[in-house]
Amino acid sequence: MTPEDTRPTPVILVLGADYRDAMVDVLTQRYSVDYEIIAPSTMEETIEVLTDLRTGSRPVALAACEFFAEGEKATHLLAKFQKFMPSARRLVYVPVDRFRGSVAQLRESLAEGRLDLYLMLPQGARDEEFHTAISETLSDWAQSASYSEIDGTRIIADGPSPDLARIRDFLDRMGLPNTVHAPDSPAGVAALAAAGPDATLPLLQAPHDDYLLSNPSNADLGAVLYGRPADIGEEAICDLVIVGAGPAGLGAAVYAASEGLDTLIIDQGPIGGQAGTSSMIRNYLGFPRGISGMRLAQRARSQAVRFGARFLAGQEVTALRVGDGPDGCHVVELGGSSVRGRTVLIATGVDYRRLGVEPLEDLVGRGVNYGAAASTSREVKNKDVFVVGGGNSAGQAAVHLSRFARHVTILVRREGLGATMSSYLIREIEGNPRITVRPRTVVTDGGGEGHLEWLTLRDVDSGAEERVDAAGLYLLIGAEPTCQWLPPVVARDDLGFVLAGADTPWQSWQGGRPPEPYATTVPGIYVAGDIRCGSMKRVASASGEGAGVVPLVHAFLAPDAG
Repeated sequence: MTPEDTRPTPVILVLGADYRDAMVDVLTQRYSVDYEIIAPSTMEETIEVLTDLRTGSRPVALAACEFFAEGEKATHLLAKFQKFMPSARRLVYVPVDRFRGSVAQLRESLAEGRLDLYLMLPQGARDEEFHTAISETLSDWAQSASYSEIDGTRIIADGPSPDLARIRDFLDRMGLPNTVHAPDSPAGVAALAAAGPDATLPLLQAPHDDYLLSNPSNADLGAVLYGRPADIGEEAICDLVIVGAGPAGLGAAVYAASEGLDTLIIDQGPIGGQAGTSSMIRNYLGFPRGISGMRLAQRARSQAVRFGARFLAGQEVTALRVGDGPDGCHVVELGGSSVRGRTVLIATGVDYRRLGVEPLEDLVGRGVNYGAAASTSREVKNKDVFVVGGGNSAGQAAVHLSRFARHVTILVRREGLGATMSSYLIREIEGNPRITVRPRTVVTDGGGEGHLEWLTLRDVDSGAEERVDAAGLYLLIGAEPTCQWLPPVVARDDLGFVLAGADTPWQSWQGGRPPEPYATTVPGIYVAGDIRCGSMKRVASASGEGAGVVPLVHAFLAPDAG
């Protein structure tokens, strides 16, 4: 039996008057097997229920409140509940006769982050649109709160470490449920006995299997899922090799594979890239309730696989030999292995810039994290955490962490967030009482006994320093291009971003004309997404650029090309 087997049943809380019973009936028919539906009918009972839930012994997955025609607004009630059940998703349900008059107010509340969704009360049986919204919301809660009942991959570890953080991040972003067990737990004792005396922690045990991995690298983890480069075959020549499996690479993979191109996608980490760490992307076309970066990457990956694309995860590209293969194909080197492609797409994106404070670098994986590190959310429950960065990723991380931490402070060197963050995120942050923005502030020091405990913050203008308690530091700063493996013949700007189209040096133009958009200085090599010089640095634009490369690949591969 795993620790998850003893977890209490999560709660769906229903509040209302005129339509409370109707909402309870609808939810009971679908969700009563997995959730306890509680619907107090009097104010005294409501106070009693809320007092009980406030202890946290039973997690609240969803709080659904009726849109009252008179009296206190439902959004105000939900805002009060947020203080003691912040991880719960907040829903306002609206009867049809009140819907028109509620829309303007509810839209404003959504924009300010005071609720997660509003829905019209179903008017008949099998309202699948209603239930799709509820199911997606409950799924999002379970995933973000790490509240899974699945006995997935077991990780045996003796405490926080950089390797444990890396492994959990890889598994989480690949959508693989996992639980951590101490070496002296029943699961830990059994796994260590099976692994033998030479096992190194963290130790992984695949679900329902005796398959064990001792402190696996990302390449080891990726090989379990997708195989190794040697599995592609030494004689194979792909039509398109995509380096980087973020939105740009996935966008290209879906369109290329769907149009019959032999497509291979390689990434040094899990599928999804930097966007895969985003807890909730709300401005991506077609997802009005938002979608996590992990789920977006999963869906794109499934699409690409359906069309025949192949993946290599956890495999670091070390070099590119231009036109060095048979028939002038390009050779992508991966350490001691290589794969070949008639065309190559560079879609490696960017990495977060290192903070450069040595005592904090020593605590990476022990409270200090580069990126959102959603797997650490529950570890900072009721503690103070800090997010460094002013972009959308930092804003999304802060909103997500506010569901768990006592308080989240965003540190930015600029005067504020307006120049670098989307308006919808700024409004949500401003309306969240658990988040504070501290401008013109940098981190200069920090430490702790085996785990982050404190930080030193410096005011950029006055130079004054302050020591603060901190259980978590999330660094989402800057953009470092990740294409050091490219040869000089692929032109880059002074910062290392790849040049394409009219931005390429005029000396490389053919017949006085620049290359096509997304085409680099080398025929058959393309670039898309954040790694491209001048890119928009947004998920939607990156996936669009990736798709836009595919017609250029077709034209290059055409028999009469050139």
